[in-house]
Amino acid sequence: MCAAFLDNIILSCTSPRSLPPCISQVEGDGNEEVLSCVGGRSFRSVRERWWYIALSKCGGDGLQLEYEMKLSNGQSFWTEHFSADEFGILETDITFLVIFFMVFLLSCYFAYNLKGRQLLHTTYKMFMTAAGVEVLSLLFHCVYWGLYARDGVGNGSLKLLGKLLFSVSFLVFLLMLILLGKGFTVTRARISHSGSVKLSIYMTVYTITYVILFIYEAEFFDPGEVLYAYDSPAGYGLMGLQLLAYVWFCYAVLVSLKHYPEKQPFYIPFFTTYTLWFFAVPVMALIANFGIPRWAREKIVNGIQLGIHLYAHIVFLVITRPSAANKNFPYHVRTSQIGILLSSPKGDDGGESFPHHAYGNSSFLGDSQPNFTELFSIQSEPVKTVEETVARKGPEVPRNSEQKIITTAADLTSILPPPPPPIPPRPAARSPPLPPRLPSFTEYFSMQSGGGGGFGSKA
Repeated sequence: MCAAFLDNIILSCTSPRSLPPCISQVEGDGNEEVLSCVGGRSFRSVRERWWYIALSKCGGDGLQLEYEMKLSNGQSFWTEHFSADEFGILETDITFLVIFFMVFLLSCYFAYNLKGRQLLHTTYKMFMTAAGVEVLSLLFHCVYWGLYARDGVGNGSLKLLGKLLFSVSFLVFLLMLILLGKGFTVTRARISHSGSVKLSIYMTVYTITYVILFIYEAEFFDPGEVLYAYDSPAGYGLMGLQLLAYVWFCYAVLVSLKHYPEKQPFYIPFFTTYTLWFFAVPVMALIANFGIPRWAREKIVNGIQLGIHLYAHIVFLVITRPSAANKNFPYHVRTSQIGILLSSPKGDDGGESFPHHAYGNSSFLGDSQPNFTELFSIQSEPVKTVEETVARKGPEVPRNSEQKIITTAADLTSILPPPPPPIPPRPAARSPPLPPRLPSFTEYFSMQSGGGGGFGSKA
C-alpha cells in the first residue's frame, strides 16, 4: 500500500477508487509488481497557501519511484505556471521595460542637444549607460518569464544575465551619484588621485560583494526559504555598503557646496531627492522581511525595486534637461574648455577646479545652435560696463545732466601742435579781380571749443 499526502489529504494508490487511477503491472524477470499512476487532481483555496506533497509506503523496504509532476495555477497564460508569489511579475517587468525604454530614448534626445552645446559631459554619459543597461536587464527578464509562462521551466541563463545587467546598471548609477556629489564635471574637471583610489577600492568591494551574492544564491539559496536577493547575509552586506556610500555622498556634497555656494539650485534638490533613494532599498528590504507575507513578498519587492530605480532615473533626467527654464541645470563649462582648464598654468590643483559661474544654461541660443562666443573662452569674472572701466582706468570726465559722458567737444590744444603762421601775400603789380564770395559753411564742419583753441573759426 502507498499513500500520497497533499496538505492533510490522503490519496491511496492501491485502492480501487484511487485518484489518480493506478494500474498494477508485473515487469522484469523477478516478477516485480509495479504501480503506474496517471491522472490529475484540482484543488481550490480561498487564499494563497503553500502545498506540500509526500509519498509513503506502509511497511517494506521503501519506495523506488520515478515521477513527473506538473503543478499549475489555472489555465491562463499569466498564471498557469506561476506560483502565487510570482503573479504579476511578468506584467510588471513588461510595463517597466516600456517606461525605461522611453526614458532611455528621452535621454538620447537630451544628449543630442547637449552635444550641440558642448555640454555632453562624462557623468551624463554614465547616466545614459545605466539607463541602457537597465533596459537590457528588463528585456532579458521579460524573455525569461515569457518562456517560463509557456512551459513552466524557462531558461535560467537568461534570468542570471538579467540579474547581472541589473547589478551593473545599479553600480554605474551609484558611481555617477558619488562623482557628481564630489563635483566632477560640475565644479571640477577631474577627481584627485587619492579620491580616485578610494572610489576604485569602494567599487571593487561592492562588485565583489555582488559576485559573492550570486554565488551564494546559486549554491545555498533554498527557493522555499529565500525569495529575493536581500533576504540573505550577502544582501545585508549590500545594504551596509549602500549606507556607507550615502555617508560619502553627504560629505562630498557638503564640500562642493562650501566651495561653490552658487551651485545650490542644483545640489539642494539633488541631495534631497537622492537621500530618499539611498534609504529606499534598505527600508524596503526591512519591511519586506518583517512586514510582507512570504507568499506575496517576491512580486511586491520586484515592483518596489523597479519603482525605486525608475524614480532615480526620472529625477536625474528632469534636473539635467537642457532647457532655459531649468534652474537646476548643473553644467556650465563646455567640454571643449576642459582641456584648457587641465593645461592651465595655475598647476594641477588650480586646473582641476572650474571657474565660479552659476549656470551656462542662461546663454543658450536654441535647442540645436551652440553659442560660439563662449565656445573656447572661459569667463571667470563678469564683464565690466563702460562706466566701471572709465572709473577704474581714466581720470574724471565731464558728464551732462543725464550723467552721460560728453564726447562731442574736447580741448585739443594740449594734444595737437599749434597751427602754422599765415603766409604773407606776395606783392603784385596787377592783381586779378577777386571771385565773388560764396556763402561760408565753415562753422558747420568745425569743432567749437570754449577756450578758443583748436580748429575752426567764429562767424
